[in-house]
Amino acid sequence: MGLLKYAILGAAAVYGFKYATKKRITDGKSLIDDFKEKVPEYVDRIKDYSEKIRQDYRQTSDLY
Repeated sequence: MGLLKYAILGAAAVYGFKYATKKRITDGKSLIDDFKEKVPEYVDRIKDYSEKIRQDYRQTSDLY
């Protein structure tokens, strides 16, 4: 049973990798390419969010 489970997981991983790297006909890009382009935007959002959390924490810690 364990071998069958690993075979199914391996097949799912290979299928997922192929799906993520398959190029679209319309623009010739894949999901991975889209993600690579959007990473800097995501990093900026995370930095803004972390700064907001720090400011909120400072405001609440100053009250006590």
